Amino acid sequence: MAAHHKYLQRCLDLAKLGAGYVSPNPMVGAVIVCDDTIIGEGYHQRYGEAHAEVNAVNMVLDNHLNAAELLQRSTIYVSLEPCAHYGKTPPCADLIIKHCIPTVVVGCRDPFDQVNGKGIEKLREAGIEVITGILERECLDLNKRFFTHVQKQRPYIILKWAQTADGFFAPSDGLQYWITGPEARKLVHKWRSEEDAVLVGKHTAAIDNPQLNVRDWQGRSPKRVVIDRKLELSTDQHLFDQSVDTFVFNEVKTDVDGKVKYISLEDFDNFVPQYIMFQLYLQDIRSVIIEGGAATLKAFIDAGLWDEARVFTGIMQLKSGILSPDIKGTIQATTPVGNDSLQIILNN
Repeated sequence: MAAHHKYLQRCLDLAKLGAGYVSPNPMVGAVIVCDDTIIGEGYHQRYGEAHAEVNAVNMVLDNHLNAAELLQRSTIYVSLEPCAHYGKTPPCADLIIKHCIPTVVVGCRDPFDQVNGKGIEKLREAGIEVITGILERECLDLNKRFFTHVQKQRPYIILKWAQTADGFFAPSDGLQYWITGPEARKLVHKWRSEEDAVLVGKHTAAIDNPQLNVRDWQGRSPKRVVIDRKLELSTDQHLFDQSVDTFVFNEVKTDVDGKVKYISLEDFDNFVPQYIMFQLYLQDIRSVIIEGGAATLKAFIDAGLWDEARVFTGIMQLKSGILSPDIKGTIQATTPVGNDSLQIILNN
């Protein structure tokens, strides 16, 4: 059992290397073990390309002259149930059966309708031993974005903001005010590289003129989302520079201008957070970071439409201004980031 934990943990570590590159697919790692030795491993590296199991098997085939014999006495560990359907690549369950790998250890089932239990069933029908339930919680947590999309028909929602030591979000005069230090800002850019989209409200866009891209970290920039009910933002803003797909939710028009997509919501007085998240779900967006402003964050909190909050607290004090959002949940962690403090809060 300890060996199973060790090798599945390696699968998890490998899978995380695909963060920011494989969405809308899940992150998956695979490890092939023969005689207590890893002979092949791989992970899903990029959307549309080979799955983890394929890369692990290919490593064995490329590095061992007796690969066929080794695979027939190996165990393959996979953090997520092998697929059983044809998508952009052939079924991984068929690959395992083809190479006669006798034992498969699966971290967790895939909730996607075309897979959910079918991969495990196909393997067992072929006479392969399938072991489940090892590090299941960790494997489920790894792909919480994918599972949220499949099971709740919306993206995984992360709220992010910074507040002063005395609990203020911003000055009351509406001017830009940096609360956190460079370490926190660098971490935010890392987060952006890992998520599908980043969202702000009109006032934040107007005051900060944000680029909402990745500059202080290596990785791809997320799609951008802005709520601008009456389309009052200037098109000279960075948000409209055509560098990445940008969604503008409004009540005026539905239109496309290059990479800028205007989506009109018929009822802007009710259920706006829900409508926006469903539209992003339809765009195959698996996760979104909501970066402000205070009113936008409050709207999602009041709707109960969030999964986790990442709250920085700086050392500065404002003494007056716009109060930070009030949020209740389970504190998962509190860690220092430079001179600031970061608290991770989960929705109960």
